Amino acid sequence: MRELYIANKNYSSWSLRPWLLMKQLDIAFTEQLVPFAEQDSFAKFRSFSPSGKVPCLVQHNTVIWDSLAIAEYLYEHYPTVWPADRRVRAWARCAAAEIHANFNALRSICSMNCGLRIQLHEHSAPLLRDLARLDELVTEGVHKFGGPYLAGAQFTAADAFYAPVAFRLQSYGLSLSQEVNAYFARLLQLPAMQDWYQQALAEPWLDKAHDALIPEVGTITADLRTGVQAV
Repeated sequence: MRELYIANKNYSSWSLRPWLLMKQLDIAFTEQLVPFAEQDSFAKFRSFSPSGKVPCLVQHNTVIWDSLAIAEYLYEHYPTVWPADRRVRAWARCAAAEIHANFNALRSICSMNCGLRIQLHEHSAPLLRDLARLDELVTEGVHKFGGPYLAGAQFTAADAFYAPVAFRLQSYGLSLSQEVNAYFARLLQLPAMQDWYQQALAEPWLDKAHDALIPEVGTITADLRTGVQAV
């Protein structure tokens, strides 16, 4: 049986990607949720992940400790992870790799926090550039391949990699073009995304290190979490 090690659902955008991918494609796995540690999670996560980070997929004696590598590993057994057409698959992989490695301003300014609603102090030039590129990329995918998903009619790893953006747009009240907003709204309505979201709100852990980043970039206007235990 596959075991997927993840961290707090409220915060861990990296964990969401393979979790959602496997849920949407009905790929069986056992979830192993290991909350972030108060000071540094490295030693805690090193017990199962060579990098000391999540997500990490373990199957028998095989350990895959990167979200994109997990997608490629799963593809070897489940071809629907990526689009069937080689041309479309190449585009989808580029899109996933881009969000995996770039969009640094969006990632750092708008850290994932499912349960909060935040009004940003400002929309900096780097953030606006990331949002413009995001709008451009999603528009291209939906137009080129016909939607409703990023690379065509079926949900693939490309959509899983952009799923955390849907939570970020929701939390920070960010809006893009009408078509792109509709795409991310569709992701939010996926049953698996709703399950993740509800579990995130109900988590009993609040992570001070993650929450401390919020006042630097914006004002909290609502806290929908029901967590009662701070770590």
